[in-house]
Amino acid sequence: MANVCEICGKGERSGFNVSHSNLKTKRTWKPNIQRVKALVKGEVKRVNVCTRCLRSGKIQRAV
Repeated sequence: MANVCEICGKGERSGFNVSHSNLKTKRTWKPNIQRVKALVKGEVKRVNVCTRCLRSGKIQRAV
């Protein structure tokens, strides 16, 4: 599954793990993406949406 929200475009972020001795190793943060049935332009579709968009009501879940 793609790690990108189809509503807000939130995707994977990268950065560093930093140890006590200040060694840096690459790491990634992935958004909490859920595959849900939602109403898009009046029809039910499956979309990949982050939980922030679901919670804030940017998308209407199909019942």
